Amino acid sequence: MLLRLEGVARSFGGRTLFRDVALTIHRTDRIGLVGPNGAGKTTLMKIAAGLEAVDSGGVTMPRGTRVAMLRQEIDPDRSSSVRAEVMSAFTELAALEQKLHEIEHQMEELAHAGHEIPSDLTDRYGDCRTHFELGGGFERESRVERILEGLGFDAERIERPLNSFSGGWLMRVELAKLLLASPDVLLLDEPTNHLDLPSIQWFEETVADYPGAVVIISHDRTFLRRHVNRVAELEGSGLTVFDGDFDRYVEQKALRREELVANKRTQDRKIAQTERFIERFRAKNTKAKQVQSRVKALNKLERVELADERISKMRLKIPPVTRAGRSVLSLEGIQKSYDDTVVYEGVDLSIERGNRVALVGPNGAGKSTMLRIAAGVLPFDAGERTLGHNVTVAFFAQHQLEVLDPRRSALEELEAGAMIEDIPRLRGHLGAFLFSGDDVKKKVSVLSGGEKSRLALAKLLLRPANFLVLDEPTNHLDLTSREVLEDALIGYGGTLLLISHDRAFLNALVNRVVEVDHGQLREYPGNYDDYLRKKTSSAPREPAAVKLEPPQTPTQQATTQQAAPQSAAPLSKQERIAARERERELTRRHKRATKRLAAVEEEIRESEARLEEIAWRLGDPEVHRNPDAIREVEAERDEIRGRVDELYREWERLAAEVEAGEQGMGG
Repeated sequence: MLLRLEGVARSFGGRTLFRDVALTIHRTDRIGLVGPNGAGKTTLMKIAAGLEAVDSGGVTMPRGTRVAMLRQEIDPDRSSSVRAEVMSAFTELAALEQKLHEIEHQMEELAHAGHEIPSDLTDRYGDCRTHFELGGGFERESRVERILEGLGFDAERIERPLNSFSGGWLMRVELAKLLLASPDVLLLDEPTNHLDLPSIQWFEETVADYPGAVVIISHDRTFLRRHVNRVAELEGSGLTVFDGDFDRYVEQKALRREELVANKRTQDRKIAQTERFIERFRAKNTKAKQVQSRVKALNKLERVELADERISKMRLKIPPVTRAGRSVLSLEGIQKSYDDTVVYEGVDLSIERGNRVALVGPNGAGKSTMLRIAAGVLPFDAGERTLGHNVTVAFFAQHQLEVLDPRRSALEELEAGAMIEDIPRLRGHLGAFLFSGDDVKKKVSVLSGGEKSRLALAKLLLRPANFLVLDEPTNHLDLTSREVLEDALIGYGGTLLLISHDRAFLNALVNRVVEVDHGQLREYPGNYDDYLRKKTSSAPREPAAVKLEPPQTPTQQATTQQAAPQSAAPLSKQERIAARERERELTRRHKRATKRLAAVEEEIRESEARLEEIAWRLGDPEVHRNPDAIREVEAERDEIRGRVDELYREWERLAAEVEAGEQGMGG
């Protein structure tokens, strides 16, 4: 046993975070501490680290046990270099080294004076040197460089001052110090939030080989599945410990809930029977003793309580989006620099309708730059950005949390960006993002980071665009919130381009991965695991322009096969004439289809603009006071909707015909 929490309780401002918490940590433990945002996970971890007091209960550990927690509050103004700061993790070794130098100096002075060196001095020197060597004193520099390299620090970054880095990089410095200090119990609060995907892979290998116990708060389901051997769930003011891996925890939790539901159902039935007896015979003197007995029994009854079930049942359904053209986004010859730093020098990216694309690569590779260029919120130096027909873009970035109005409630913030016809469904929409009951009245100023992130996503998806560009959408979200968002995006009918370090999220959603590496883009079909397999099984290849296309239709496949070169006998004169006539006919058809396609696209634009006008008319109070006017406007709306559906069906047919014609003509 390395550490034990017994009967621990903590409250804040009259609210009980948790009580009667019991947890024993052993050296081989890899414990995942999970629970909804606001349950008190970080507070409990601080108590275990001795950084926060308890209201009752206590923490015990054997003498000499070292416990350390990853700090979240870091001074951003320090001017020491990364290397110097990380080397400070070796304070004990530095003291031993100083002691060694002092003893060596004494021994040299005695030797120069011709005196015999005392045995107790040589013994002290031997003991210090042994401890220094066993503690890794001679490998300090190499260990520091290995760990910093694994966390994404190159040779240039290692020598830079700390005050030149963002908060995320400073967290990596703190993580490096903690890993080098190697405490017996390592307490980590969301360490992967500050790591890119390559660094997460390295971190997983480090945790797997760590010699002590690890307790980690994480919403990274992939990490939890791979590494934890116990799960401690903080929920409803209590801590429940599940032995086994994360998947086993999910199964055990479901079984426990089923048992609780069955027990509660039985108890509720008995309570109802008892209450009916009390109500029926309360006024009868002959039954007074029995009534009082049952009243006392009810008062003493320990009720079966269930954690709030609403969250597990909440599922968000994103409204249907307008259909876009086949080509959603085309970037050609994009060049982008920041002062003297060249990020991109002529790259191409093409995304087709229905693609779900993840940008991956180390921090600093240019992922966010490419994402913001694609979203149209960042200017570039040269090249061309083209959106396809009927494409509407919505961009989610972390700064959107900062532009929420702190004076508004969650509901008022959603109302501010809603249309009139959205008003009746706002509460339900917020409920899908886990704002239920009075939560919708909470001011933005008092919301947690996770709640603000959910509110920003709720605004984005209230009336979603058909091309969503998302930058780390799962940051600040707990496991339940991530699953709600994931399920919603699985059912989303538009096109996705996103950056995320949540590998489970990527595996569930994406069908293409674009690796960003030193200003170049490489495409890998499939999800993130497919990308990793291809990366490890294939040799490096030259970067190519990225063109992400959906699978070909049978007609397109047939056309492609027909266009493939084949060895054949020379054509006769009649066959050559017939072939030329077929080519001319294909050209005529292609021109007619292209012309009609342009006309259909124009009619679609006009019809949808008309539908927007009708939506505003339906929100006009004057119209609402006239039932005949309402019926007339709704009839017109239904007629135009029907026409738009017909136009899109024709547009699909014509687009396929034009594309097949271009392939058939070698275009």
